[in-house]
Amino acid sequence: MISRSRVFKVLSGMVLAALAGACSSLVAPLVKPDVGTQSAALRAGQYALDPAHAALIFKIDHLGFSDYVGRFESFDATLDFDADDPTAARIEAVVDISSLDVGDDDFAATLIGGNWLDAERFPQARFTSTDITVTGENSGVMIGELTLHGETAPVTLDVTFNGGANDRLRGGDYIVGFSASGKFDRTVFGVDRFSGIITETVVIEIEAEFIRNDD
Repeated sequence: MISRSRVFKVLSGMVLAALAGACSSLVAPLVKPDVGTQSAALRAGQYALDPAHAALIFKIDHLGFSDYVGRFESFDATLDFDADDPTAARIEAVVDISSLDVGDDDFAATLIGGNWLDAERFPQARFTSTDITVTGENSGVMIGELTLHGETAPVTLDVTFNGGANDRLRGGDYIVGFSASGKFDRTVFGVDRFSGIITETVVIEIEAEFIRNDD
């Protein structure tokens, strides 16, 4: 059952969004969150991904002609953060392989087929963080286990904390945002078709906003 506080937050956000659309120049200063990047802005707690404000993109060099770009439209993640021990933060994510979008439905079907990602046999990819190192005021390195195409191997991500704040347009919920990037060798996960012709290195870029669960 949805709590009354949650209903109130949602309705408040809808009202503010309507007001902002009607007279944005006047309402914007009241609605725009005061996003901070200081360590205190990353509050302890459990967070859930806001899928409406998240992106998972991959790039791969295509024969030297260009970087071929695709994205996955359906994925989810959770964040459990302890302010007293940032290195103990834990992120778990799951990706629906069949949600691959490359701007061409026929070619997307080929890529999720048996010769490539084989979504029928391996419908999901999973990532679980295993180690986090703080490298700067708002940056860090995250190592985790990626399971893809039935194989599991470590992947390293460079992570930037973009900031946190209460967002009135989302009912006053506390939001934190991150950008992350990394790369891995696709052949390690058994996706080795045309290896040596098409590069083995896959670059991934992630943009994610998380909503703090304070119910």
